[in-house]
Amino acid sequence: MSWNFAFEIGLAALVLGVAVWTLSMRQSFAAVVAFVVYGLTLALVWVRLSALDVALTEAAIGSGLTGVLLLRAAARLRTTEAESVAERPGPGVRIAAAALAALIAIALAVGVLYLPQPAHTLAPQALAELPATGMGNAVTGVLMAFRAADTLLEKVVVLIALIGVWSLAENNLWGGRPGPRHRADPDGALAFLARRLPPVGIVAGIYIAWLGADLPGGAFPGGTIIAAMWLLAMMAGVTDAPPISRRWLRLALIAGPTVFLAVGFSGFFTAGAFLAYPVAYAKPLIVLIEVGMVLTIAATLGLLMAGPPERPEQP
Repeated sequence: MSWNFAFEIGLAALVLGVAVWTLSMRQSFAAVVAFVVYGLTLALVWVRLSALDVALTEAAIGSGLTGVLLLRAAARLRTTEAESVAERPGPGVRIAAAALAALIAIALAVGVLYLPQPAHTLAPQALAELPATGMGNAVTGVLMAFRAADTLLEKVVVLIALIGVWSLAENNLWGGRPGPRHRADPDGALAFLARRLPPVGIVAGIYIAWLGADLPGGAFPGGTIIAAMWLLAMMAGVTDAPPISRRWLRLALIAGPTVFLAVGFSGFFTAGAFLAYPVAYAKPLIVLIEVGMVLTIAATLGLLMAGPPERPEQP
């Protein structure tokens, strides 16, 4: 047995073990911590599969921002957690859940074992056309050129989700500040990190977003890192969440989709189709879209985590 094979077996066992640990936790805080660890182990799996872009996204979204969201939910549910922990499903429900999980696992295993050999793929055609986009990173090239409509709609869906969260606010609070005003110990570790880490994190986020044109990275992981730095500052009380009525904030929220649509419609005149790029300007146009997307992703994810407006605009 080679060391590589042994490492892969150990990593697979670790992922399964953490998954079982996550499902077995009855306390919400412990379950969230286990979920975050599970996301980080999945990121290691994607690194092992040489899918660095997916690994970055999994670490930033699957463990980072999703973990923060679940921690906030766990904090809100703390008052009712004792009652839910005391409840235990009956044997019939547990047997049914176990049987369903086993059936799903068997179906996935059968699907993987009976995949066509060789697998159907458009990778050779995509790689052959990739130079026309000017992108050195194949993932960015595929997402922004060959799957541009899907990529645009994904960002719009996230923005619609934010509007859905805002709609939970009371009518008299619409346009106010989302979430509570956090006040951490000014001499504590959280406040210290909130003053030192964001400058480094913002630069790292911008760098990862810029790097996505040629190497693993892109707008989504870069924007997520920037959103995480913003959340850290708000959670430590260093800054407050802005009122959602601010014009600059709303412009940041629509910057990405607006630039994406503008470039897409210009394709009718420059390349003969919607979301088509002229070869000579493909890379600059894609980078321009990515810049707008960084603003939208950072603002949208940060506000999603902050929650619906809970305070009027004036503190």
